[in-house]
Amino acid sequence: MSEVPTLPVTFRPARTRAVLFGLGGAMFVTLTAIALLLGGITPGDRLSLIFTGALLVGGLVLLARPKVVADDEGVTVVNIARSRRLAWAEIVQVTLRPGDPWVFLNLSDGTSLAAMGIQPAMAKERALADARALRALTEARSTASEELQG
Repeated sequence: MSEVPTLPVTFRPARTRAVLFGLGGAMFVTLTAIALLLGGITPGDRLSLIFTGALLVGGLVLLARPKVVADDEGVTVVNIARSRRLAWAEIVQVTLRPGDPWVFLNLSDGTSLAAMGIQPAMAKERALADARALRALTEARSTASEELQG
């Protein structure tokens, strides 16, 4: 069993976030510079270019949003557009199989929930360590819950 981290703990893909924020900033600066330096266009066209840059940044910020937050009461999974709060007892298994884009949480109701905050695309070793830590937390917390109920 992996070492159980102290709570609260937040798992998020730091490298992916850095790339997305850097790319967003570069695109916004580039489109704004083009809008301001390009001659012969109307103020509306300039504003459209700047607005397009802002929209692109907004989209990249949404892509950088995923995280998994574990605390004493349970886990909050924040994905691109949705968040879900889970009690420790609801999580049956934490899986990250070879080729998976992110961790999946198998739940007590028979469904599975993607936890996009742990993804091996740009930092495989970090994702594996985070998945092990979340698995250890889940096992420790579900055992503690069973002992309290029993």
